[in-house]
Amino acid sequence: MPQTTATLTSCVKPVEELRSVEISFEDHEFYADQKLVASITHDDDLTQPWIVMVNGEEIHRANTFKRCHSYITWHYQRETLPIQKEETPIATTGNEIMVQIADECEKYGFEILDDGIYDHEQKLGEVGCTNSRWWVIRASSVHQQKVPCDSAFDAVWALSMVELTQPSCKELLDKPFDRLTANDRNSYGNISHSQTSLLIAVSSQTPTWHG
Repeated sequence: MPQTTATLTSCVKPVEELRSVEISFEDHEFYADQKLVASITHDDDLTQPWIVMVNGEEIHRANTFKRCHSYITWHYQRETLPIQKEETPIATTGNEIMVQIADECEKYGFEILDDGIYDHEQKLGEVGCTNSRWWVIRASSVHQQKVPCDSAFDAVWALSMVELTQPSCKELLDKPFDRLTANDRNSYGNISHSQTSLLIAVSSQTPTWHG
């Protein structure tokens, strides 16, 4: 009997070998000796939104993250998980990445500078691609965490949803008219009546010559 017990336990790997890496709240990856074993993601299913993925395919669903975690651990210990194939990196050069980002930014009229992407002198954030995985960092993010994206399109679109801060009245009055954006012109409606009247009065004055 002890021999049978020893045989069974020898087939179970120690759980300490498995390491979880949080990509985002809804995305986690599980590694053993630096090798990807499985991942957990989330969708809009009302009853079982948590999904265990291996090789990009769904192998299990559950109603909680914890159940998916237990599923991976249990099958990994018994070597019954499908074998995760090593990803073949996509041959994407830095120039190709920049071209994709530039093409998407052009659609929104965004400007690409050395430290990120801007919309009319206001920084929106950063977009990049590391190990064939796209990510975006919003300038407003407190922890400046990289949020995974599927493509340059999704990343730049996420930045386009950033709510821009409204310029102050003084900034609008001091800004040359030909550099005002549509949002700036709309903001003129928020300037107080006294400031607007002063601006009109000053601009309407003409020099008077006295003999």
